[in-house]
Amino acid sequence: MTIFRNTLTIVAAAFAIGLASCGGTAKAGGSDVFTTQSGKRVEFTFIKHGSLEIKYDSLYIQVDPVSQLPPVTDYSRFHKADIILITHEHYDHYDEAAIDMLCDSTTRIVLNGRCAAMLRRGTALANGNSLQLRSDITIDAVPAYNTTPAHTKFHPKGRDNGYVLTLDGFRIYIAGDTEDIPELKNLQNIDVAFLPCNQPYTMTLDQFVNAVKAFSPRVVYPYHYNDTQVSRLPAMLKGCDVRIRPMK
Repeated sequence: MTIFRNTLTIVAAAFAIGLASCGGTAKAGGSDVFTTQSGKRVEFTFIKHGSLEIKYDSLYIQVDPVSQLPPVTDYSRFHKADIILITHEHYDHYDEAAIDMLCDSTTRIVLNGRCAAMLRRGTALANGNSLQLRSDITIDAVPAYNTTPAHTKFHPKGRDNGYVLTLDGFRIYIAGDTEDIPELKNLQNIDVAFLPCNQPYTMTLDQFVNAVKAFSPRVVYPYHYNDTQVSRLPAMLKGCDVRIRPMK
């Protein structure tokens, strides 16, 4: 499997444990920086579990911000978000207090239908829907669900979202809570993927490997992994760029 292509250039990688303030934004777990086809920076800050910050072209994008899930995150120390993506309603992905701390009058919130009804604002996307926020930013909502019979109650098909976020041609797959569903084969040209790996709620290590092989992302990060031994994944996916960050 070929992970790198000419359109993807790694500019820098940094890793740090703890929480510090830098230029007005809180950093947790370090950050990795990539560039788009036209040279714009895409910076990922690894907050915890399913929570990420993505900085692109002076915009701040928050994914599933949650404040009280340990380690506690003070979102008042982060930049206000230009875009917030919410995958589903579970406490480790949906937190109204964190959303409120990140919002100002211009923040765009994109979420699934259940969360939109709970929050009473934002743009609801169903699986298969797309939203173009500007000429270089597109958000596609994709399926995220359980397939193991005893686990389908956790994430039923059609309710929750994963997202493909395209920034100046740079494609990021944020899986949300899912197993290795057949729809993964429909993903194309993914530069960076965040895939969950913990049972009974998401994937086993073997399912994670199957998922990566289904769509061949150029770089893959395990996230939402709790105590799963994700350190085994690089050996299980030889030839793939698997990056382990503190995303328990």
